[in-house]
Amino acid sequence: ACVAAVLADGEVLAARSEPMARGHQERLALLVKEVMSEAGVGFADLDRIGVTRGPGSFTGLRVGLAFAKGLGFALARPVAAIGTLEALVAGRPGVSAAVIDARRDQVYMQAFADGRPLCDPEALSVDDAIARLAPFAPSRLIGSGAVLLAPAFPTADIVPAAGADP
Repeated sequence: ACVAAVLADGEVLAARSEPMARGHQERLALLVKEVMSEAGVGFADLDRIGVTRGPGSFTGLRVGLAFAKGLGFALARPVAAIGTLEALVAGRPGVSAAVIDARRDQVYMQAFADGRPLCDPEALSVDDAIARLAPFAPSRLIGSGAVLLAPAFPTADIVPAAGADP
């Protein structure tokens, strides 16, 4: 997903998320401009820039990180990075597993309890991810790969989010 948001004091002033497999480099700058306009703020009003650092698609991450670093440099503002899996579960109570479909029967996965990591982020086959998550008994699977693990965790809530909520 290509996501942009403007927050002030923890409140979302404007946000957009557009699921896409390709085209981040063409869309991101315009998406940010649109969100800034909708929020009614100028770039000079920003205190810091946030960006996800992965895991995710190589091109999407490269585009997002380069854009954030460039914007931060141009505005002389700090850039804060957060893990994509961590961002997916942020603010959710209980035991959750963030799962991103890495294609070719693989996922990026990490388990959390009340937002705290229970394991390191890993790239695993679907079968290995199921085995790795089993001891944690997640009550929620979040992300584009959640449906791939759902049959192994029939009581878990499935949240097939394309990207993190800003």
